[in-house]
Order: sequence, then structure tokens, then C-alpha cells
Amino acid sequence: MFYSNQKDINQEQYQQFLKTVGTLSNLFSDSNVPYLYYRIAEKIFCRAFDAEDLSRSDVSADAKKNLLGIGLKTFLAGNNKTFQKIAEFNADKNSYTNLSPENLIKKVSKLRNNRIDFTENLHSLETSIYHCILRDKNKFKIFEESMDRIDINNIGNIKKNKNSIVFDDDIHEYSFLLSKSTLTKRFKTENFIDEFDIDILRDPLLELQKCLHNNKILTTQKLTIQKTIFLPLYGKKQTVFEKSGLNQWNACGRDRHHDEVYIPIPVIVHQLFPSFFPDRDTQFSLTFPDKEEVTAKICQENGKALMTQSNRKLGKLILRDGLKLKIGELATYEKLQLLGIDSVRIDKIDALKFEINFAKNDSYEEFLNINR
Repeated sequence: MFYSNQKDINQEQYQQFLKTVGTLSNLFSDSNVPYLYYRIAEKIFCRAFDAEDLSRSDVSADAKKNLLGIGLKTFLAGNNKTFQKIAEFNADKNSYTNLSPENLIKKVSKLRNNRIDFTENLHSLETSIYHCILRDKNKFKIFEESMDRIDINNIGNIKKNKNSIVFDDDIHEYSFLLSKSTLTKRFKTENFIDEFDIDILRDPLLELQKCLHNNKILTTQKLTIQKTIFLPLYGKKQTVFEKSGLNQWNACGRDRHHDEVYIPIPVIVHQLFPSFFPDRDTQFSLTFPDKEEVTAKICQENGKALMTQSNRKLGKLILRDGLKLKIGELATYEKLQLLGIDSVRIDKIDALKFEINFAKNDSYEEFLNINR
């Protein structure tokens, strides 16, 4: 696993950060079970262990350390065998709504496995685990286990209830919540690997006020991201055209490499954010999720294409590692939907430095609705 193999100093810092946040629980609850917001847990983990934060990338891992992907979760210890959400497939409903319970579960399981594969390929991971913080009476407990793919060939004990379908694969128990299109897994957490007490402050507001008025210096950090936009991996009317965009390799006119693609930039994006990208044909750096930095530019008429100097990088990530397409096989909108990723997020760091990450289904449409 991960936690037990880390240096004592990092484990101690991790615990101290969690204790600090846990002491403030009475800001949110009157319970003797400490409160921990999952986004804070993610930031604490990455800070303490110098891990890469993937939580904004809409992939199956929330953090990366070397070649390991880590799914970070926090939940009540309860009876140590609770079901917890591991994936959501609301955008994929059309692919399984009318299937029998058995075929529905197999479809959802395949979608889940594909997302783990995509994450590990995208971020050059060898394997993935779950790292969980269990919240118990005046305690935090640490639990870890491997992020196993669902063994589709061994799925059994399928039982359809009013609002869910439960099943197992001889390794784990799962429940698919029909109304929420959410896959949950039973976490058996009796064998936790560490625990520590949390002393919850009776009046955290008063204690915070004392800190702020006792000449304590609070440091602030300027955000490194200037602005963020989303771009679709498809064209008009939610279509991936046969000879452009992700299928640029199939265009006529000259011989093209089988991984040659570009990301479409709709006109409305330029209209809403005219100064986001540099001028057409101006080179800038684009950092991919695996941290490789490549040269990119805006190309074609009306700046309708985001291309890299070697478009094979984009093609390999999207067509081969993501969609698992064979050479010569066309990308389609339906295949993007099944992968659960139909958009990309572009973060602007400065005028000539950008980062790209993949985004979940409908991210571009949601982005437009907010900014129109």
C-alpha cells in the first residue's frame, strides 16, 4: 500500500494537518465524530506527502505519487462495512437504461474498468489504491486497499431491488443506485492501519478569533491559474466528424499519421474569451496530465483548432490510451460518452503557458451555460 511506506515525518505532518482540521468540527456539527470535508482531505494528503493533485481532472484517481494512483475517500466508520460511492454514470444512461439487470451490471462494470484504465494510461500509473480516512468517535482512522477492477467474468449474486441492483465478483460487493446512476462498493474497514485522537474544540470560532487577534501572521498565496475554459472533443450537433477533429488523421489531401488529431475550438469560445489564447500560429507551451510539456498553437481559419507541434501526442492519449481505438477506427461521440470524458479543461498559467486535462461528459455544455 502507500501510507505505511512513507517517512515518519510525512506521516506525522499528515496527522497534524488532519488533527488541526478535525479540532474545528464544531463549526459544522455538534457530533463527537469529527467532521472532514473531502476536498480538504485531498489537499491535506497532497501537501503532506508531496503528491500530485488530480482532483480537478475528473478521473478515477484523486492524487498521484510516482507511479501510484490514489483514490481519496473520507466517510463514517459506522459498522466497518459500509457502501461508498466510487463512480457516477449519469451521462451514460442511454447505454444501459433498457438492459436487463445482468447486462446493465456488466455494462456499468465495463464503464468503471475503462475509466480506471484511462486514468492509469493518461497519468502513466502502474496501479491504483484507495486511501480512506474513517471518521469515528473522537478519532480518525486510516484504511487502504487496492482499487480493483470489477471481475466481469465472475459477476454473480445479482439482485434487483426497487432502487438498486446489488452484486459481487467474488472479491467485492457492489450496489448500483438506479435513480442516481451511481456505483457504490462495500468497504470492509476492520483492519485499519493507523488511528489517532481528535480533540474537538468546544468553541472553534472563539479560538480562531484569538489566533487572528494575537498578531499571528497569515500567509496568502496567489493562484497560479489565471483563467480556465473548456473545449469539446466533438463538433456541432455533438458529432465527431469523420475527417476533422479527433478524426483529422482520416482527412484527404496528404498522407497523415494515424494519431494526427486536433481539438475543436468553437467560435463562441473566441467570442466569449477573445484574449484567452495567443494569436493564431503563435507557439505556446501546453502541459499534459503526465506532465510532458509540448509546443502548441491555434491553427486553421478563425482559429478553430488547437494543435500540438506533434499531434501524435494528442492522438495517442485520446484515441489509443483513452478510447482504445484500433488504427483506422473512427472516433465517435458515443464512444466518448462511454468513456465518460467528452471535453478538455484548459488552464491558462500565463500568456504563453497552458495546461490541459480531460473533463467529464457535458463539461463544455455546462461551461457555456454559465458563461453565455
